[in-house]
Amino acid sequence: MKKYMKVFLISMAVLGLVVTQVLGVLGNNVEAAPAKHSSTKLIIDLNVPQIKGEFKDNKIELHALRIYKDGHFEKAVKKLDWRSSNQRVASVSKSGKVTLSGRSGTTIITVKNGFLTDKITIRNSKKGAVITQTKDKKGKYNIIENAVEKMTVKEKIGQMLMPDFRTWNGQNVTQMLPEIKQLVKDYHLGGVILFRENVETTEQTTKLVHDYQEASEKYGLLMTIDQEGGIVTRLQSGTDMPGNMALGAARSEELTRKVSSAIGEELHALGINMNLAPSLDVNNNPDNPVIGVRSFGEDPALVANMGKAYIKGLQDTGIAATAKHFPGHGDTAVDSHLGLPEVPHDLERLKKVELYPFQQAMDAGIDAIMTAHVTFPKIDNTKAISKQDGTEISIPATLSEKVLTGLMREEMGYQGVIITDAMNMQAISSHFGPVDAAIRTVKAGTDIVLMPVGLKDAAEGLYSAVKTGEISEKRINQSVKRILTLKVNRGIIKAEEEKSITEKVKNAQSVVGSATHKQIEKEAAAKSITLVKNEDVLPLKATQKEKVVVIGSTYLTELETEIKKYHENVQVISTTKPLSEEQLAGIQDAKTIILGTMTSTVSGRSPNSDQMKLANQLTSSTIPVIGIGIRNPYDVMAYPNVDAYLVQYGFRSASFEASAATIFGQNNPTGKLPITIYNSVGDVLYGFGHGLNY
Repeated sequence: MKKYMKVFLISMAVLGLVVTQVLGVLGNNVEAAPAKHSSTKLIIDLNVPQIKGEFKDNKIELHALRIYKDGHFEKAVKKLDWRSSNQRVASVSKSGKVTLSGRSGTTIITVKNGFLTDKITIRNSKKGAVITQTKDKKGKYNIIENAVEKMTVKEKIGQMLMPDFRTWNGQNVTQMLPEIKQLVKDYHLGGVILFRENVETTEQTTKLVHDYQEASEKYGLLMTIDQEGGIVTRLQSGTDMPGNMALGAARSEELTRKVSSAIGEELHALGINMNLAPSLDVNNNPDNPVIGVRSFGEDPALVANMGKAYIKGLQDTGIAATAKHFPGHGDTAVDSHLGLPEVPHDLERLKKVELYPFQQAMDAGIDAIMTAHVTFPKIDNTKAISKQDGTEISIPATLSEKVLTGLMREEMGYQGVIITDAMNMQAISSHFGPVDAAIRTVKAGTDIVLMPVGLKDAAEGLYSAVKTGEISEKRINQSVKRILTLKVNRGIIKAEEEKSITEKVKNAQSVVGSATHKQIEKEAAAKSITLVKNEDVLPLKATQKEKVVVIGSTYLTELETEIKKYHENVQVISTTKPLSEEQLAGIQDAKTIILGTMTSTVSGRSPNSDQMKLANQLTSSTIPVIGIGIRNPYDVMAYPNVDAYLVQYGFRSASFEASAATIFGQNNPTGKLPITIYNSVGDVLYGFGHGLNY
């Protein structure tokens, strides 16, 4: 009996040791999360039904996700063992990067982390590689649905809110503040938008974005910015790429893709993961004060083709792209930051012009679409009473269920994320209360409420609307699923172990403003320059004894700097008004005059404005005048008698450099007008596609 008891005790001791060791392994497997959030599954991201992936240059990056009992998930990076069952077909690195060998066949890629494992099948043939998701009988891969099911209403609504924190107590927010960190947690925010006030240097921006993500509790933040290029450029330390109309003038989809790819690489290095670009507005109204050169041009096909190239460049770098401003802000003469514009066209016309680029972007897989605070009475004639003056007004697209759900979702088939334009713009804030506007836009079909007026009021208003049934929880769930799908597709997921801030800063400093990106900027600017008129004045040939006069006001220093690189004998006159008799007398010995004009509004280019009175005064003299439309190609409408006229479409340094090089014959202009320029009575002065060269 004693013998058997001894054997029993020894066996129990061994069993206890084994159990201890197993528990130790399991403990190591979940050490990154508290016990109540212990992970239960390890899956490969491409097994999730909503996740897309494709091979590029015979390579694809797979990621492992750890799924926790409370439904949330994070990127697994520690103690992963990746294997390929058939190395002759494809190999897989320690980080999950699969490389095809070029041979046909099938391989199974497996990832293990302790006792947790998952696999996915890859078949390669002459027709290309096909990824086959593992069969899911128990809903293992429905991670997005499961996450939404276990979130509270406040957590769900938090995913739908994207405030800005430009300033705090009157100071620019350039580093994380305890108060902001607490707001991120208290409201379970899904995203934050950054502005120029927030992004001063590469190191500071990288740290700020890192701290925002640290403050996010579960699903990571959409760190968003408007880095369109051209006149809408937020980064202060990045590469100042030419804007959309400059790219439209260059007429190169490949160049457009290179520009947006460079923008994407810089944002990605900083940790910014969503860009509110490109603008797909068709700018067919010369009087448009808010879009203008932010558009690729007036032709829907040009806008669509350039837009798709821009989107591909961004999304290939891992940045979520956003097409704006749906259904189209191009044919407006009112700035929606200041008032409520109207587009009067019917659906048939909208489909041919305004909606065409958006449909093309949807079909190409655009991540997100931003709404326009513009009324489309032929689509939705619903009325509301303005809180500003009590008048009856049409409902803008941002608040219209007929536009967002009926037109965009049902008729055009769009399934991605819808984000509003800024809700603090006067087109919304002046006519609708902040809470009313937030509720209206969510009911209409919006997924993300951008820059709500009063975060607390908007959030609590939405909580209440769900509680009372004004907004169904089913409607909220639809939006949160789309947001989480976007995040997983773009890798916007918190990792169990992040790179150190030192590593992030070092990488960002090597990418942001790199020599490669500066060269792309220079190429785009040079190819965008459009020579509209030339009465045998250009290229300018002047001896150093001959005087060149540079005249203007806005960005005059930039123009002067670039001209002086080619010619030393330069006289500069800074003025916003016609020259005095004395000033006129002082330039009579000039070889030529270079005049820079800068407008953004109809009043700016009116012949009665001081700037255009100056232009016409100079062109009526005997001295040849070379005009430069610094921003707006339409400027020449006000001084058509100029001897030569070229357009640079923006006021960044590279554009001034390209204009000067063109004037002195070092750049042969190849840009073509992406818009039509009319004269004062509405006749065509220079048609779409017009452009001279040497």
